[in-house]
Amino acid sequence: MIDWRHWHNEPHLVGGLILLGWLYAVLTGPLRDKIAPGAAYPRAHAIKFYGALILFYLAVGSPLDQAGERFLLSAHMVQHALLIYPAAVLFLMGLPAWLVRPVTARPSLKHLLGFLSRPLICGLIYILTYSLWHVPALYDWALQDRWVHIAEHIMFFGAALFYWLPLLSPSTEFPPIRPPSQMLYLVAVVIGMTPVFAYIAFSDDILYPTYEYAPRLFKDFSPENDQLLGAVIMKGVGMGVTFIAFLCAFYRWYQTTERKSGPSGSSRPLHGLADRNQG
Repeated sequence: MIDWRHWHNEPHLVGGLILLGWLYAVLTGPLRDKIAPGAAYPRAHAIKFYGALILFYLAVGSPLDQAGERFLLSAHMVQHALLIYPAAVLFLMGLPAWLVRPVTARPSLKHLLGFLSRPLICGLIYILTYSLWHVPALYDWALQDRWVHIAEHIMFFGAALFYWLPLLSPSTEFPPIRPPSQMLYLVAVVIGMTPVFAYIAFSDDILYPTYEYAPRLFKDFSPENDQLLGAVIMKGVGMGVTFIAFLCAFYRWYQTTERKSGPSGSSRPLHGLADRNQG
């Protein structure tokens, strides 16, 4: 059974998150004047960034990890949802433009970063990473090997950052795409994610042996029900978040259109779900 009092405190997890938090504190604190002279401390950004680190830990360091690794596919899907949606979104929103500029403004990286930030590439990285890890052999390998499981979660989080980049890029050199393109992008990713959902939801077999033979945590909650619930969580949460993002993009588009058609006849375009982070 699950030990609900067990929280992971391994050095690679806790130490890694502390290191990220420390680096952010140093770069936005003592080194801020060297990176962006005159810039104010990005309090709102910092709250989001540290919130992302907390959510990351809750996803992979709380008892939820034990439930997802040993007992329930549905619990594992909740982990993935936390990493892909709130954690990745807050991480990107926690980066002010001046903090990433020393990297994104490098001429030597212009072509590489320009290629990697294209919506098609970002969407493909996310869809392929997520889909390939749900191949039964790879997925069950991750459940049996702790280090492979860690690699899986890091890759999910990294792929999620790519997924959100066309909508929430903090870079002024590679800004978010325009709202109409955001809506098309979101729909395309939903379509691209449909095969892996259908594969899990409509399979006649239990795809992952670990969950088929795991002790039942709840009476009458069979592996078949767990697999179906996992697929529903995967698709339901993804559709729900996508719908919200779609509405935000549509609202931004509407605002832009209204301003352009106003008395002044011109306006400053709004390119993302959130205003560009200039400071």
